[in-house]
Amino acid sequence: MYRCIESSHLYPQKIAVVDRGESVTYQQLANESARLASHLLDTSDDLQEARIAFMVPPGKHYVASLWAIWRAGGVAVPLCLTYPLPSLQYVIEDTGARSILITRAFEPLLGEYCAHQGIRLLILEDLSEQDSVMLPDISSQRRALILYTSGTTSKPKGVVTTHANITAQVTTLIDAWGWNASDATLCVLPLHHVHGIINVVSCSLFAGATCYFTESFSAEEVFQWLTSNKLSVFMAVPTIYYKLITYWETLSDLEKKVAHEKMMAFRLMVCGSAALPVTVMEKWQTISGLLLLERYGMTEIGMAISNPYHGERRAGYVGVPLAGVDVKLVDEQGTPVAEGEPGEILIKGPNVFLEYWQNPQATTESFREVGWFCTGDVAVVENGYYRIMGRMSMDIIKSGGYKISALEIEEVLRTHPAVDDCAVIGMPDEEWGELIVAALVLKETSFDTHTLQPWLREKMAAYKTPRKYLVLPELPRNAMGKVVKSSLKQLFA
Repeated sequence: MYRCIESSHLYPQKIAVVDRGESVTYQQLANESARLASHLLDTSDDLQEARIAFMVPPGKHYVASLWAIWRAGGVAVPLCLTYPLPSLQYVIEDTGARSILITRAFEPLLGEYCAHQGIRLLILEDLSEQDSVMLPDISSQRRALILYTSGTTSKPKGVVTTHANITAQVTTLIDAWGWNASDATLCVLPLHHVHGIINVVSCSLFAGATCYFTESFSAEEVFQWLTSNKLSVFMAVPTIYYKLITYWETLSDLEKKVAHEKMMAFRLMVCGSAALPVTVMEKWQTISGLLLLERYGMTEIGMAISNPYHGERRAGYVGVPLAGVDVKLVDEQGTPVAEGEPGEILIKGPNVFLEYWQNPQATTESFREVGWFCTGDVAVVENGYYRIMGRMSMDIIKSGGYKISALEIEEVLRTHPAVDDCAVIGMPDEEWGELIVAALVLKETSFDTHTLQPWLREKMAAYKTPRKYLVLPELPRNAMGKVVKSSLKQLFA
């Protein structure tokens, strides 16, 4: 946590955040976070890990609020800006948050609820100037953050990370990806997920770099940022790159040429949070001249595996373990598998979270081998690089005695000229165990899906080809762009 404050000492007058055109220095951020921390403390000396929820748009106020909660000794609980009240209630009540920090725009949503529940509601715009108070000394082993998993297969669980976990996650990426104080990045990711909080905002501000924020996502506006010569690092999810590619295709040949030349100045572009289709990776390289760096991580571990910043980046692979992170693949009995054989990913290291909030059973199940977090993701190591095959529960289909990767089939389907997007799942079947089925988003509404079978059988084994298709206008996705396959199962059913 104090790496943020160290940055304000090292670069006091340097621009830390540019929020919708307003520049804020590191010293100004530190001062504002100290002021907010004083309000949070009120009459206490230390929040002692009290959970403080906050619902603040990305920008200077978000960063100051996050730092303030940490500096006051609280545990930060970022709330999703687009959640309806029942979803917010679940997070607030599960964490037992008794104070919520918001901007005035969210008062109509939360005001009556907080009054009824006796929850202290602090509205940023209404907080007066406050005399500075002595802030507590915070141990690195204290709880710092609770983020909720997407909950695609069960109720969301609160993932608790300590200050030490966050420091390990951030400093590892700063070293691995070459972050430095001369960098500048643009945050286009939601800030109730690890990708935006750790990889973008925390890495940039721990390193003394500048983080830009925009009002809301617009492919046209983001493309203008990418060609502005202001940024050196950009991070996004596959869905965002897909939207940027779609916008690029509307440009003239001259505009495409100019955009390509300007994006060549970038130092690094990263993609993660969902599987990156090879077709998208290759198309983006054509557009920008840059080969996206794909990596693997999740809420519970931050980042664990990454293609190298210096060295070969392999399309379709997430790379090699990051420094200080131990990774192994095991079979269903917990026995390590041979290279080339698929196995569940187990992770060990200082980056790994502390616990699921007030859920000891889930915590114990996830650490069924002491010291190792069982991710539930399946991968295979090929020539030293990890390739993700999918989630054990959804992306690994057991059909006719085979273990089949849904992601592998999706990669092939996306190369068909009529297929815009797709998702493959397994449906219960008496004969096959699971029947392979695919949901398609088509470029041509009149396309006959029956013609896919002979085409697919030229590209993969017959047992891997889908037996049924469902055409949809779009795939159901969560806030990070991941396809919600449990929703697809309901549609097929």
